[in-house]
Amino acid sequence: MAELKTKQTNADVIEFINSFADTEQKREDSFELLKLMQEFTGYEPKMWGPSIIGFGSYHYKSERSRQEGDWPLVGFSPRKAAISLYVFTGMPEHEYLLKDLGKFKMGKACIYVKKLSDINLDALKRIMGETIKFLQAKYQ
Repeated sequence: MAELKTKQTNADVIEFINSFADTEQKREDSFELLKLMQEFTGYEPKMWGPSIIGFGSYHYKSERSRQEGDWPLVGFSPRKAAISLYVFTGMPEHEYLLKDLGKFKMGKACIYVKKLSDINLDALKRIMGETIKFLQAKYQ
């Protein structure tokens, strides 16, 4: 079985944002997300792999394969095309949480936003809260 590449590292989160976020807007949004997620979750930000900032963690075991590993409860990455938000379970019963979020696109495992001002931060907090509750109940 292949080993997971995305693991928690000791890389500096602030240094990562300053070097990786390719526009001033993305840097500002990243620092705002950093503060919001840290205050909301109560967890210190940690780098996961080379480009994801995560908060908290859980250990999962796949129901469909032998894969298992650790992953942040919530997180984000200031990627070139958009900011990737790792905050949503993807479960059909949680789709109602997306209706008030604002302007975004869905990926398979994340939500993409161009800029933070495109979304409702209170809706983002509700999504994070339900995701954390779901993950902790399922995996702990």
